[in-house]
Amino acid sequence: MKYVAVIRSALKAICRNPTRTFLTTLGIVIGIAAVIALMEIGKGAQEALKKNIANMGVNTIRVWPGAVTKSGVRTGSGGRVNLTLTDLNAIAKNCRSVSAVSPVVSVRGQIIYGGQNWNPFFINGVNEKYLDISNWEISDGEPFDARMVARGAKVCVVGQTIVRELFEGENPIGKNLRVQNVTFKVIGVLKQKGANMMGWDQDDVVIMPWTTMKSRLKGAGSTSLTSSNTTTTTTTTTTSSTSDLYTSGVSLYPEASTAVPPVRFVNVDSLIIAAHNPESVEAALAEVTASLRETHKLGPEDEDDFRVRTMTEFSDFLTSQTKSTTNLLLCVAFISLIVGGVGIMNIMLVSVTERTREIGLRMAVGARGSDILRQFLIESIVICLLGGVLGIVLGHSLSMLLGNLMGWPVMTSYAAIALSVGVSVLVGILFGYYPAWKAARLDPIEALRYE
Repeated sequence: MKYVAVIRSALKAICRNPTRTFLTTLGIVIGIAAVIALMEIGKGAQEALKKNIANMGVNTIRVWPGAVTKSGVRTGSGGRVNLTLTDLNAIAKNCRSVSAVSPVVSVRGQIIYGGQNWNPFFINGVNEKYLDISNWEISDGEPFDARMVARGAKVCVVGQTIVRELFEGENPIGKNLRVQNVTFKVIGVLKQKGANMMGWDQDDVVIMPWTTMKSRLKGAGSTSLTSSNTTTTTTTTTTSSTSDLYTSGVSLYPEASTAVPPVRFVNVDSLIIAAHNPESVEAALAEVTASLRETHKLGPEDEDDFRVRTMTEFSDFLTSQTKSTTNLLLCVAFISLIVGGVGIMNIMLVSVTERTREIGLRMAVGARGSDILRQFLIESIVICLLGGVLGIVLGHSLSMLLGNLMGWPVMTSYAAIALSVGVSVLVGILFGYYPAWKAARLDPIEALRYE
């Protein structure tokens, strides 16, 4: 028998009983559909995760004050405010793998506009590089620049949640809001980011120059008064009045502009640093650590008095968890494929029994055992391929439907489609071989006598 004749004979046998053929392929259809749907949803989730982590800054480094020991007692993280503008300048100057660095100072409080008030999750004081470091974009207005930071301008940019809750959807550009009875002009609105991996609303934020926050708002960390003639540092608490900060009557902001911020109270809550790219994060981490140890005058035997963290560890953890969950679900889907394969084997064995006389007749007129083997193998493979195609269509439709109904991110996975076709053929061969082998080994005389 020629290959074309074998294929034609196999297709006729499949079409002879379409109901049984459909029921035979049902297990494969369900298995392939589950694989396609899970892989597309899983791929969409991974891409959404990567995008979310990128928005959080996958190439960023955060530095916080570390634990200190006093009289044998460890104070825990942040026990001493020891991050200063000197650290920031040293990192910006000496760390080649660092592209930008910004101080971060935070307060908590109520913001007021007209008769409305709101308690934002974040009120941060930063410099002009913070938005680029944190991958923030401006949707309306403009960000504050280095000149505004240097002179401590009372300006701010706000997130979309602030626009919705405080301004009730009105355009806030040019309007004034109050923080601790200090008026700030809104000059920019941030693009929406949504919730981060921790569930925090990233759009519930007010961002202003850190110099303004240090000089105007209460609770914005501690301040260190430094002098060019002495190394003695005095720590006090910020107030809304600059006269409370500088009892000597020194002006906070000089009349002439300078290349560096003229603010001399330089302690900050933390530093946020951007590496040139995700691949240079490790090098930047080593450089930042070395720079901070040098500026803090730590000896080889001294422990770090600061904490340095990157998003890489968090990103790797979340990615591994997502992959593990997807792989677990895929294992369940492949189990259903095995069940479908067993069903095909069962039906093919029944088909061999029903067509025993036909097999005997073919052998009697010259068909070899290899011809019978190929015929039944082709029948099994075609059935599985038919189930694979139906499963691909059903699985893709199911993933798109769930994506629209549940709001899940979904991405078409061509690798999953190719894998499904390959698995369909493999299942057809593995579970169709035994029935085909059994048919090929039938004795022609005994087959013709079979009732």
